[in-house]
Amino acid sequence: MINIEEIRTKAAAWLGEEFDEATRSEVKHMMEHDEKALIDAFYQDLEFGTGGLRGIMGAGTNRMNRYTLGMATQGLSNYLKKHASNPSSIKVAIAHDSRNNSSYFAKVAADIFVANGFTALLFDALRPTPVLSYAIRMHGCDAGVIITASHNPKEYNGYKVSWNDGGQVVSPHDKGIIDEVRSIKSVSEIATGGDPSRIVTIGEETDKKYMEEVLKLSINPEIIKRNSGMGIVYTPLHGTGYKMVPDALKLYGFKNVYPVPEQSITDGNFPTLRSPNPEEPDALAMALDLARAKNADLVMATDPDADRLGIAVRKPSGEFVLLNGNQTGALLTWYIISQKKQNGTLKGNEYIINTIVTSDLLDRIAEANGVKSYNVLTGFKYFAELMRDLEGKEKYIGGGEESFGYLPGDYVRDKDGVASCALIAETAAWAADHGKSLWQLLLDIYTEYGLFREKLVSVVRKGAEGAAEIKSLMEGYRSNPPGEIAGSRVVKISDYLVQESADLVTGKKTPLLLEKSNVLQFFLADGTKISVRPSGTEPKIKFYFSASTAMDDVSSFERLWKELDSRIDAVIKDMRL
Repeated sequence: MINIEEIRTKAAAWLGEEFDEATRSEVKHMMEHDEKALIDAFYQDLEFGTGGLRGIMGAGTNRMNRYTLGMATQGLSNYLKKHASNPSSIKVAIAHDSRNNSSYFAKVAADIFVANGFTALLFDALRPTPVLSYAIRMHGCDAGVIITASHNPKEYNGYKVSWNDGGQVVSPHDKGIIDEVRSIKSVSEIATGGDPSRIVTIGEETDKKYMEEVLKLSINPEIIKRNSGMGIVYTPLHGTGYKMVPDALKLYGFKNVYPVPEQSITDGNFPTLRSPNPEEPDALAMALDLARAKNADLVMATDPDADRLGIAVRKPSGEFVLLNGNQTGALLTWYIISQKKQNGTLKGNEYIINTIVTSDLLDRIAEANGVKSYNVLTGFKYFAELMRDLEGKEKYIGGGEESFGYLPGDYVRDKDGVASCALIAETAAWAADHGKSLWQLLLDIYTEYGLFREKLVSVVRKGAEGAAEIKSLMEGYRSNPPGEIAGSRVVKISDYLVQESADLVTGKKTPLLLEKSNVLQFFLADGTKISVRPSGTEPKIKFYFSASTAMDDVSSFERLWKELDSRIDAVIKDMRL
């Protein structure tokens, strides 16, 4: 229940002299003229989710601004001091994307870190998220921060924290940082006045070392040489990939790379886009137009911080088709595993990682080729955690999640759109070398391992009321779970909040060994899988649907695809989504 008087009291504290004039003016306007905006801005404090601190920019405790960022930075600083072996030599790497205020927020964070006695390694300009992850490892940092809101709309910005392994913070560090942030009762507790000489600029040398690692991922450079003229269109969607992705493709040996000129201009307003999200078909519209004009074979797009990748490929008819995240992940997984197996470089201890809501096709490809496949919760922080646990015991060779994030190498511990672009282009070159397109290669994979169809439905519920509605939906599914959906019996329910999977046919209950998470999965008798989870970074609840069938011949693809489509659509309709 929202207590407006408590919210007004909370907001009134932001009228003090410690806040700048613009902030005080915005808060005063909300208090006098816009109660709903006031509630949304102050009803809660921003917290770390799967992507860290993220929110709409503006004044308020539930907004992204210099003060919420400042408290997060001070809380992180306090936590680092308590856990570093040598607090006097703490180093933190800082990067930012192309969003409005990102450069400013990065400088604010650097100032606070040095005021706490740290050394801040600040990139000389915007950089992709994977480069920040690499920099942490390269420079031996205790932590890292990138100012980004990934693929969210222009109103958003965020603050993503990585630990000393280059991966996003996980338990207990994430909870520990939040506790430190919550212990700060006033912005006056944020340290200021540090030695500016402790802000060290980094850039070109880090980029060079990172690109050397990207090049090492290439499995068949001779095939690229034979297909170096393949046409590739790339759009950074006004973001950080504008330089490094084309550079990586050229480093691999591709000669006909065509960046979309209008979208190669870094701009936090994303003027040519409705949303800077490569998952959205509209985001690739300009790239597709250029691809048709250039007669290119492959279209690629990365989001503003260049950690996610969306692609479009040509069908034999000549028309382009946009692949979903599972399909791109399957192509990358198949290419890495099949080529390492063919080259004799699989030693028997390799593994891949994907999430519990990613297509089971990736598991099937790995297991059929003697490669382990681990499933983790949604969020690349869990990839990094598992990679750290298995370091020196097993060898990570790839992985990804359905939301367009992939990591082809282990030198980075976050999603890597730059390396993924290079390797998917190499996969296309391999396909061309064998007389086929990426689309035809995908159909071959379906024929060998099974046809998988997935759909995602996101239900957006903004603000305090929306958060309450999402909570109520999840509680309803738990207290009164469906016994049947679209005419097919629910045979198993996995609840990651109580960490238990219940077989409704045998009555057997099995513990789920992953960390507690607000995720429910329903398994139907016909093989359909439904996963439900509130987003950790956006005001929405996500429903993931998956159905599969054997596919004996490429010619049956269209018919079987429509059948799986109809099965999933019936489930969506029955769930009233």
